[in-house]
Amino acid sequence: MKRIDVAVGLLLDDRGRVLIGQRTVQDQYFAKWEFPGGKFEAGETAMQALDRELHEELGIQNLISTPCMELQHDYPDRRVRLHVMRVNSYQGKVQAKEGQALQWLPLAQLQEVDLLAGNLPIVNYLMRTA
Repeated sequence: MKRIDVAVGLLLDDRGRVLIGQRTVQDQYFAKWEFPGGKFEAGETAMQALDRELHEELGIQNLISTPCMELQHDYPDRRVRLHVMRVNSYQGKVQAKEGQALQWLPLAQLQEVDLLAGNLPIVNYLMRTA
C-alpha cells in the first residue's frame, strides 16, 4: 500500500473557531472538508511541508507552530500519516489561493461537517484540548 506523509495545520482564531477548507473538483474525495495542509515533497520535514502548504493554499507565512499529534489513516488505495501542528502565529491574511472554499467554524460545529475520515481524530483532539 502506498504511504503518504501529510502536514496538517490547525488555525484557530481569537473567537475559538478553526479554519477548514473544502476539497475542489480536481481532488480525490471532492467536496469533503479538511484542515489546511498537504503532502510532503521529497526531503521536506513536517514543518517545511506545513510552511510551504500554508503559503501555497492560504497565502500566509507560518511564524510559530507546535506539533500536536501524529496519526495514521488507511484509505482504500493509500496509508496516510498526518503530522498535525497547531499554528500559533502567522503573518498575512488567509485567502483561498487554490480556489477552495474556506470557513472558520466553531469547534462544536465540526461534527456536523462532512470531513475526510482521516481528519476525524483531529476533531476529537480539538474538542479535548481547545
